[in-house]
Amino acid sequence: MDRMTATPARKVLLAAPRGYCAGVDRAVIAVEKALEQYGAPVYVRHEIVHNKYVVKTLEKKGAIFVDETAEVPEGNIVIFSAHGVAPVVHEEAERGKLATIDATCPLVTKVHKEAVRFANDDYDILLIGHEGHEEVIGTSGEAPDHITLVDGPEDVANVEVRDPEKVVWLSQTTLSVDETMETVGALKQRFPLLQSPPSDDICYATQNRQVAVKQMGAEADLVIVVGSRNSSNSKRLVEVALGAGAQASYLVDYAEEIDETWLEGVSTVGVTSGASVPEILVEGVLEWLAQRGFGDVETVTAAEEHIAFSLPKELRRDLRAEAAALTGDSAG
Repeated sequence: MDRMTATPARKVLLAAPRGYCAGVDRAVIAVEKALEQYGAPVYVRHEIVHNKYVVKTLEKKGAIFVDETAEVPEGNIVIFSAHGVAPVVHEEAERGKLATIDATCPLVTKVHKEAVRFANDDYDILLIGHEGHEEVIGTSGEAPDHITLVDGPEDVANVEVRDPEKVVWLSQTTLSVDETMETVGALKQRFPLLQSPPSDDICYATQNRQVAVKQMGAEADLVIVVGSRNSSNSKRLVEVALGAGAQASYLVDYAEEIDETWLEGVSTVGVTSGASVPEILVEGVLEWLAQRGFGDVETVTAAEEHIAFSLPKELRRDLRAEAAALTGDSAG
């Protein structure tokens, strides 16, 4: 065999943008600031974002993650995750005499407000999303009598509405753009007068990361997505990579989870990360690949991101004193 053609050049295509979006950055910083400002413990209802590493890091700093508001002792601070919560959760916190910090992503809050507005106008709201996801639970809780969950195109046949002339669709912010539009198309066949939200519900970061993966997916033999199993947007990146032409794609939390057999016959590896993944985990994957001959890294840029959100307003107040006042204790 000709030595010049025996071994194809090995390279890594690195997606940009990748990793932290503005909403995740805001939520993680909110927990860190609360710990600095008020001291441990600070309670967080559900995972602040869907990433194992982030949750473990914050736990080491003094954050306590709970499944339900009722698990937080009276007079403490509780932070609501980036995925948003239903109004009933705010009521639970009030009854439990808790000071709250709402770290809901502003783009999720936008969807909540749309749900309230359309419900007030007596629309049937078809919420495209995955059953059981925290974001879907939070949005549905804004108008439970008006919202019907549509979990993908195959669920469209089951949808029933009161008035086909007063129907609107909204969506979970972290879905696959392509699958969402496929679901919308199927809904419009059933309900031709279906209205769309005033602006796109799928967040800019989710879309940008999917576009970057599409661009490199056709060229990559293997795409490694760094992200946790319960991260909706990370799982969508795997699906998008396969749809774009990648021969294989896998989701990993850490470099150590990569199976060396995945590299057999592979010359080009695509690497990206979900919107709740810190860059240190991507660096670990690049280092792991470099040690196995994939040291040539080429960046595939789909968009530039310059969006930032201000921190929750509650961080500008003395929440420990407020929590103590709620329980009737002295703030001193």
